[in-house]
Amino acid sequence: MRTPQTDQRYVQQLQPLLEQFVQWQEIPGLAIGIVEGDRLVSAHAFGLKHLERPADPLTVRSLFHMASITKPFVGTSIMQLVERGHVELDAPVLKYLPYFRLADDRYQQITVRHMVTHTSGMPDVEDYEWDKPQYDDGALERYVRSLSNEKLLFAPGERVQYSNMAFEGLGDVVAKASGESFDDYVQHQILTPLGMTDSTLLVNQANATLLTWGHELDAQGAPFPSRVFPYNRMHSPSSNLHSNLVDMARWAIANMNRGELEGHRILQTSTHDIMWKPAHQLGGAADGQAAVGISWWLDVYRGTRMIAHEGGDTGYRTNLVLLPDKRIAVVWMQNAEWAAADDSHTDQWPQGPVRRLNANRGQPVADSRQPTADS
Repeated sequence: MRTPQTDQRYVQQLQPLLEQFVQWQEIPGLAIGIVEGDRLVSAHAFGLKHLERPADPLTVRSLFHMASITKPFVGTSIMQLVERGHVELDAPVLKYLPYFRLADDRYQQITVRHMVTHTSGMPDVEDYEWDKPQYDDGALERYVRSLSNEKLLFAPGERVQYSNMAFEGLGDVVAKASGESFDDYVQHQILTPLGMTDSTLLVNQANATLLTWGHELDAQGAPFPSRVFPYNRMHSPSSNLHSNLVDMARWAIANMNRGELEGHRILQTSTHDIMWKPAHQLGGAADGQAAVGISWWLDVYRGTRMIAHEGGDTGYRTNLVLLPDKRIAVVWMQNAEWAAADDSHTDQWPQGPVRRLNANRGQPVADSRQPTADS
């Protein structure tokens, strides 16, 4: 990937709008990057890493909690192990995790493919325990072993239902099939080969001088620093990537190159293509083209193929969108869990922070965690 050289089009046309957006929405910090071809053509950071540290501005290397954008790294890890013959997509998860149990006999039918396409029927996580983080190598297996009282929402393969819980299971599959922890596997097989030098899944290995802090809204709609940082090693596969604009641009380019960057190939082209094939259509309009692939969300934007994943956790919101046929990608991340609604326009921005609340979590809508097929 060539050194970023900001295209003046973005400086003149996009940057002023973003500055207004950050100001009007009272967002502590926003970073956005645009990739064209094999180059990061625009990278800008606005605001602060932490509201209470006004002398510490964001930079393009500032590290954000990427939340659910971690999931395509899980899918890529699974497919690497498929290539090596260590994992079979249609094998039952029990083959790799003999201690995997749910309070529903149908759990025995859950395959790796079900989990990686959100069709396992498993429910979502209710409490991520950010206030009780675990840091040791055994956290993920302990979490998987703790699921024995969970019940399936429907028969495996029946429909799409977003499940972070299932992705924790996949991370444990990666660990058991590879012989190293999930976090170490991703570091050795994806982050290091792609030169994502600032990125890590382990918060205690993140560069503390680069790390940002998340922010929420109080009852009056005023921003404040989150009381917890969203990290817990038992949720590494669903949530724990810490990354920045420069590294995420490398990830975007590697994917638009169908698994290769600067001579380092992390997936065979044919394997990568499988990840972007619709595995299950999502509900919605009869003519809708939205689908889930292997760990990616697939759609069409203005007549061109769109591959994407977003993320959101306490204090953070992120998004990565690829238009591979045009070789364009956009990644943005903010250390705030609120933003204008998707249908907002610039003439609505001055209204201040949007205070839509998530009925399930009692927090401003930040999550990501993708809508279900029947929502």
